Amino acid sequence: MAPTIPPELLAKAQTLQLVDVVDLALRNNPETQVAWATARAAAATYGSSRGAWFPSLDLDGTGTALKTIATQGRAAVKQTVYGAGVTLSWLLLDFGGRSGSISEAREALISADLTHNATIQNVVLQAEASFYTYVAARALLGAQQTAVEEARVTLAAAEERHRVGLATIADVLQAKTALSQAQLDAQTTSGTLATARGALAASMGLPANLPYDVDSLRRMPNVALVADSVDSLIARGIVDRPDLAALRADARGAAARVTQARGARLPSLAVNGTGGVTYLAGRSAGGPNYSVTLGLNIPLFNGFSREYNQQAAEAAAEASRARVRSMEQQVIFEVFRSYYALQTATYRARTADDLLASAQQSADVALGRYKEGVGTLIDRLAADAALADGRAQQIGSRYTWFLALAQLAHDVGSLGATGFGGVRLADSTTTTPPQ
Repeated sequence: MAPTIPPELLAKAQTLQLVDVVDLALRNNPETQVAWATARAAAATYGSSRGAWFPSLDLDGTGTALKTIATQGRAAVKQTVYGAGVTLSWLLLDFGGRSGSISEAREALISADLTHNATIQNVVLQAEASFYTYVAARALLGAQQTAVEEARVTLAAAEERHRVGLATIADVLQAKTALSQAQLDAQTTSGTLATARGALAASMGLPANLPYDVDSLRRMPNVALVADSVDSLIARGIVDRPDLAALRADARGAAARVTQARGARLPSLAVNGTGGVTYLAGRSAGGPNYSVTLGLNIPLFNGFSREYNQQAAEAAAEASRARVRSMEQQVIFEVFRSYYALQTATYRARTADDLLASAQQSADVALGRYKEGVGTLIDRLAADAALADGRAQQIGSRYTWFLALAQLAHDVGSLGATGFGGVRLADSTTTTPPQ
């Protein structure tokens, strides 16, 4: 059965917030389900391994019916024998083999839990990236539709000037060309918007043609620089990144396998015991019986297999430690890259705001001058193009900033449902992004 929007979210299917998108993605994405099932399996395996600390106790019961015939002077015999017995086996000492096996299972559980956390953060980032892409495309379409209306105003002004003899037919044709270009841009973005909408639905685990829509990004932070230094964020990433922590757990598990392999070469001490009672035809036959054995096992030689097993475990442990060191360097680079990508996005967004304000003023002046007959159509069309580009630059830079912030939170290991996690901004006030 295909995933659908849950009843509690169906009522606002046309105004889904970012947190709703993330909620749906986490519910429906099979990667999170696989990671969670793997973590549960690792927990059960760890619980099973802990049983090695305790004795093994088994109860056995037997019942035998016997009947013989008289032969060679022997009388016929008919009897029923019942018996019950208990078997005890307990490993007392093995110099690390048992503890190594349990430690390995524990670290595998920790690794599976951390991998589940990393999977969640990856799914959240994918959902947020699709959300920002869709909302940015929708905002860009709105801006381009505004540009179409402005191009119509310019065309109307050119036609009016041509009617009263203040402009040539060339001005009218140029204005029509500008209008057609604006319409073409809007139509292209409309197709991009439909694709982005389908991609967002897919990131939520929903069919691309499912009727839904999202609300605008309300009460989001103002574009601001990061309050934390890059060094402090790198230090947090080294500690908090779940994928790096999972590799550390894997390395500890590999070290536990070395202990386990070394223990297999050392003596072990175990106690074994049995006890039982036998009944013959409803009466005791000999009474209870028991035996207790204390056994010492000393491995001597098995073709050097145990030695090679230890060497293999030691080499695997060294490889695990090397993977941890490599991942630490990768985390440092990713946080460093994301930090400066966000800084750059902040500066670009602020400059784009200034660019749009200047372009808007220039377009207003150019339209007024053209209507008054003191400006040229070329000036007006150039101002319109600069204004449309300014709107696109502001929208693109603003949503690039949102995505860069989410990426930094992910790389630090603190990505939250809103995409900001524990990344502190210098300005914590809120604003409504362009629509």
